[in-house]
Amino acid sequence: MTIPDSSGYNYMMENGSIDLPCKPEEERRIVQDLTAKAETSLREGNLYYVISKRWFSVWERYTLQVDGASLFESESLISTDSGARPGPIDNSDIIANGKDNKDDDPQLLRTLEEGRDYALVPQEVWEKLLEWYKGGPPLPRKMISQGEQHKQFSVEVFPLCLCLIDSRDKSEVIIRSSKKDSLHDLYERVCQLKGIVQEKAHIWDFFNKRKHTVLIPSNQTLEESNLQMDQDILLEVLVDGFDMDSTGNGLALVPVEPPTSSVTIAGGPSLSNGYSTGYGSKIYQRSNLSSTFGDMEDGYDSLRPIQRGEKGGMAGLQNLGNTCFMNSSIQCLVHTPPLAEYFLEDYSEEINRQNPLGMNGELALAFGELLRKLWSSGSTPVAPRAFKGKLARFAPQFSGYNQHDSQELLAFLLDGLHEDLNRVKQKPYFETKDSDGQPDDEVAEEFWRYHKARNDSVIVDVCQGQYKSTLVCPVCCKISITFDPFMYLSLPLPSVATRTMTVTMFYGNGSGLPIPFTVTVLKQGCCKDLIQAVSAACCLQSDEYLLLAEVYENRIYKYLENPSEALISIKDDEHIVAYRLPKRGAEVTRLEICHRHDESRKLFLTPLVTSLEDLQCGADIELAVNRMLSPLRRKAFFSPAPVHSGQENGYALDAPGERNDCSSTVLRPGIQSAGDRELEGKSISELSLRLFLANDRGLSFRPIVKESPIKPGGLVKVILEWTDKEHELYDASFLRDLPEVHKTGVAAKKTKQEAISLFSCLDAFLKEEPLGPDDMWYCPRCKEHRQATKKLDLWRLPDVLVFHLKRFSYSRWLKNKLDTFVNFPIYNLDLSKYVKSNDASEGSHVYELYAISNHYGGLGGGHYSAYCKLIDDNRWYHFDDAHVSPVSESEIKTSAAYVLFYRRVKCQTNGTVGETSQSHGAC
Repeated sequence: MTIPDSSGYNYMMENGSIDLPCKPEEERRIVQDLTAKAETSLREGNLYYVISKRWFSVWERYTLQVDGASLFESESLISTDSGARPGPIDNSDIIANGKDNKDDDPQLLRTLEEGRDYALVPQEVWEKLLEWYKGGPPLPRKMISQGEQHKQFSVEVFPLCLCLIDSRDKSEVIIRSSKKDSLHDLYERVCQLKGIVQEKAHIWDFFNKRKHTVLIPSNQTLEESNLQMDQDILLEVLVDGFDMDSTGNGLALVPVEPPTSSVTIAGGPSLSNGYSTGYGSKIYQRSNLSSTFGDMEDGYDSLRPIQRGEKGGMAGLQNLGNTCFMNSSIQCLVHTPPLAEYFLEDYSEEINRQNPLGMNGELALAFGELLRKLWSSGSTPVAPRAFKGKLARFAPQFSGYNQHDSQELLAFLLDGLHEDLNRVKQKPYFETKDSDGQPDDEVAEEFWRYHKARNDSVIVDVCQGQYKSTLVCPVCCKISITFDPFMYLSLPLPSVATRTMTVTMFYGNGSGLPIPFTVTVLKQGCCKDLIQAVSAACCLQSDEYLLLAEVYENRIYKYLENPSEALISIKDDEHIVAYRLPKRGAEVTRLEICHRHDESRKLFLTPLVTSLEDLQCGADIELAVNRMLSPLRRKAFFSPAPVHSGQENGYALDAPGERNDCSSTVLRPGIQSAGDRELEGKSISELSLRLFLANDRGLSFRPIVKESPIKPGGLVKVILEWTDKEHELYDASFLRDLPEVHKTGVAAKKTKQEAISLFSCLDAFLKEEPLGPDDMWYCPRCKEHRQATKKLDLWRLPDVLVFHLKRFSYSRWLKNKLDTFVNFPIYNLDLSKYVKSNDASEGSHVYELYAISNHYGGLGGGHYSAYCKLIDDNRWYHFDDAHVSPVSESEIKTSAAYVLFYRRVKCQTNGTVGETSQSHGAC
């Protein structure tokens, strides 16, 4: 395959004949091609290599790629300004013992995170990088397939580590295997390592130093056997019909029966005193339901109702390797009274094995089994290995040993339990209809009836509510009202903290020099807030608009056109520009002008942007470029409007008596010299500029002449090549060294820890706001997609109301967590004023808190725990993985609160409402 280079080089890739050293852009194109080729042939067993992000980022800069952008998908013009060539590949910062590691198979540090600490490259890319740079050490990893219903390919960065204990001499050795390896593969490795025949070997699941299950050589994978990272397995060797222990005494081997059921819940047998009594426990059969309860300290013979233990609900959950997120969510659900009552009863009749959206009932069975253990095992911690195994099968995004989001797990779990327990076996079809002016009560009831006809489970009964969604078209004012179900409410955290941001404004019509404006916006605000602040500062006219863009290394990295994009993603050392453009019709062409030196071909200066109507040929582009450059003319002086006391935010203030409007503040060209007047009189052809048309990705250029046909519409990228003539004619300093968003080194004023109320979060969630440009609504009246305004209202509340506090925000640059303290009521959360339905049969709108999922620390290295209230004891407890301890009610309100669980309070006839959104009488 031949890869052409814009400068005329050809590189043959099929035989790998490359003349070294390659140019940076050549390396980028080769790696891009190899990566794309690898992505078209994904399959299990493909090799990928782990490579240090620290080294790889240097290589990306050297090959003209920018951190934060998708590796090869940047739509902006690629700069030709490169960094230094990196040295040899150095993976020492991501392996144990660093540079001192002399192992043939060095191991990765367990705390690594993809994208932050390491990158993954296909084998062919690694081989090419190794050819160019040498170094290492190589860290190969295999691609595996995960997921039960929807197969996903992923690279197994951290293979399963098992500690093999030999019962004969108590020696220990670490075995590393893929979790997709079979038990037969495990036996082969162990027997080869120990020099024994497979018929005499018996390997036990020795989790927590206790015999659980004899692992039978089979095609069952290590993952399906619920083996966990760093756990023990025990080898016993048969000698003359006996197993030999460490003393040499023979122990009769308990025979292991073959499986008696094709359906398992936990993936292994139940136990009695540490020995297996058969590969499969007693089987409960009812309505064609068969299941095996395995991996249990206290096995259950059936789904018959069970009684809560003496200390029911007091058991912790062992951490199986960064599973605190899972433990926190599970404890909150396990201590949800109606769910606990449901799963402690016989729910076998409601298992739905026919639902294609479900998990064959296995998730519900695994969760129910775990809940029963937690409510009947006293205070003994439980290892949720079986549940984690099911989770990995059906939700591979939660597999492995990385930290995950407890709310994301909660959302999957609630939805999965609903589908597994859906009483509707054949879902009827209903076409969604608009309200068309009908009364809200009738429309809401109809929507709810349709929803219940397709979705009917204990989760719907307990956890699902309904909200009203109102969309208004900004053009024809068409109003669309729908009523949608919800499982939880994700609330934003409104903030009053502010930050100053400096934005450089460029006139899109070439009427003035660029001007910096420093404005104050909400720290947790969005691009819409920044646009409004700059618009007010520069006195933007009604027929104009501002186009924000991030400028990086003399190119436009990204246009900030989504008004809801969070400002927190913009770092202080970035450069933000605002192009002041006239509002035009739909057939407008956006012209982006980048600058480069004629000799070095390197980009320099800040790009210019203007908009054109009726663009036809190269002459139109040249005219527009000349207009944009006109304020930069040398030997010209610019006279601002008369001033009386200096300038403010880059604008000259009007003198007393002058008309104080924005038009008087625009910088206007003054008198020009005779030489300039002579230049003005020349024709455009005599003043021709060296212009090149770039493709969308900026990877190829062609010269522009006056007659060049130009396709109008969309974005047209142009390169202006600066010769000595342009440097003599124009003062380029105005396009150089733009101010940063915020000057570094300036001591930031420390502000007091913010405190907001849960009600202010709910108000922010329910406020009217426009849809983002990526979430346009199709207006049935206009027959076009419109950026409609959306308003949510609560209509029907569930018995269990879950609030998710949106503490985390993600961007291409960083992940951020808000530690804002949210003051939430423990008792008497009254939501009456938010509920728009007048149906009194729904019951009380007053709630009390019973569980909290907490997140402590920052992203990546944080920790989850849970506060749960045992309703019968009327006491709160802290569930921190396996550790459970009482906690006073006054201690549960913290800035770590992440997910809040409330239950409806039955109407009182003589009670009073405590903490409420506003004063209400008794229920």
